[in-house]
Amino acid sequence: MGSTAFYLVVLVGESLPMPVVTMSEMVAALRATVGKRGMSEEDLRALADYLMSFFGFETEAIDNNLDVADRDVFYMLEEEGLLTTRQEEVMIKKGKMWRIHYWILRVERIKAFAKPQRPRADVNAFAVYDTLPDDIWTRQLPAR
Repeated sequence: MGSTAFYLVVLVGESLPMPVVTMSEMVAALRATVGKRGMSEEDLRALADYLMSFFGFETEAIDNNLDVADRDVFYMLEEEGLLTTRQEEVMIKKGKMWRIHYWILRVERIKAFAKPQRPRADVNAFAVYDTLPDDIWTRQLPAR
């Protein structure tokens, strides 16, 4: 009888991309996009909860589950770059094509928005002149 060996390969130190968007990541992404329009933190959290209720642990939600108001919110989030769409065509029994529309979380983009941004140092191009002594402007170069 032959023996069969099974090996489990564990990649130490490497992390595989996580396709799930967490609630805190969604709130942070919303803060970085629609939050810049002055939306309160409470409203951002409510919007994140509302949005995630359609997706759960998935990255796609079927458009048929949305009503008109929901769809308006999804279009707004698509404009912000947090969602995108795709469609699929399926042949039904009567020989007709049925289009199914899906909303897709842009996971990588959401996670990028959710990462803490380093504060930009205010760069003043004229700051170099602040370090010069006042009399520098009155000096003259000798004639050649």
